[in-house]
Amino acid sequence: MSLNLGFQGTERLREIGLFGGLGDEVLNDLSGSLGMIELTPGSVVFREGDSGREMFVLLDGEMEVLKHSKRKHDTRVAVLGPGDWFGEMSILDVLPRSATVRAVAPSRLLRITAHDLDSLYRRDLRAYSLLVLNIAREMSRRLRVCDNLLAELVANVIDEYTRPNRS
Repeated sequence: MSLNLGFQGTERLREIGLFGGLGDEVLNDLSGSLGMIELTPGSVVFREGDSGREMFVLLDGEMEVLKHSKRKHDTRVAVLGPGDWFGEMSILDVLPRSATVRAVAPSRLLRITAHDLDSLYRRDLRAYSLLVLNIAREMSRRLRVCDNLLAELVANVIDEYTRPNRS
């Protein structure tokens, strides 16, 4: 994993939902100050249970999100592509990482630290609020997807156990 500071790409940031609604001046500041990480396939960004005060935006490549089960299996719960972001929960709730994230393909990430967000808060409260609102919208979307998956799973299990035995 290598870290290159000074990602340049205001136009690229404009295409990513996390930065939706932010003005050119803010995007210019962010594109010049955020760190960029380049990963090879198999590189782990962070592991479930790690502490963390940073989030990441996937610029190029593909990442997988893995959850460790009680049966000691890592299960892929999501695949992320360009424009997706992850790790925001550790900034918002200050709890250990809820999953492991690993590169599936050569990937480039932007690194946004809690300090970066605090600096934005102090400089431009409106931009900070928009960024946090964009995070909240994505978290809400993900929760809706999980709710639907859970409802389907429960319905399938109930159907399986309440169906008359046809043997």
